[in-house]
Amino acid sequence: MTDSAPPSSSISAERQTDRTAPTGRLFVVSGPSGAGKSSVVAGLRQRRPLYFSVSATTREARPGETHGVHYWFLQPDEFAALLETGDLLEWAEYNGRQYGTLRKPVVDRISSGEDVVLEIEVQGARQVRATHPEAVMFFIVPPGLDELEGRLRRRGDTSEADIRRRLEIARREMEEAEVLFDHVVVNDVLERAIEEVDTLMG
Repeated sequence: MTDSAPPSSSISAERQTDRTAPTGRLFVVSGPSGAGKSSVVAGLRQRRPLYFSVSATTREARPGETHGVHYWFLQPDEFAALLETGDLLEWAEYNGRQYGTLRKPVVDRISSGEDVVLEIEVQGARQVRATHPEAVMFFIVPPGLDELEGRLRRRGDTSEADIRRRLEIARREMEEAEVLFDHVVVNDVLERAIEEVDTLMG
């Protein structure tokens, strides 16, 4: 792992919250790879005060990504240790890499009255739905799979086999979205999608 380690603590300590303190809200933004969920979250953070939970991942950092800012970039054994101690609120495996949300920062911020947004994979969203049914969950979709394929190809850093895998995953996720998520938002025009999610947050 580069730089510093992500924060962690025992679950029991995190549950000792002041019930009289103001409570923030938990928002989840998910969607297929290439749907534009990161851009939607970035737009929301410019419009309203939101604590953005930095996820941990075992994938390699891409050019321009910073440890602790874009992700906590961990070795597989470090990620496994967080799983073992229960320090992940949710986790998922996507395209052979693991991703997860650190529990303590989210619990602490919500307990202090701040609204928190998670940008996570659908596998993780299922776990959040089960453990935090009060969370408001958004699924960002492209206008169609053809558009999604075009976006993935325009990235220029995705192999043909990887594009095929991502499209198949997206197809399955889009079929499940109406049941799992509170709101499905089509990202055809980015600013319009941001406006819609912002309005639905209330």
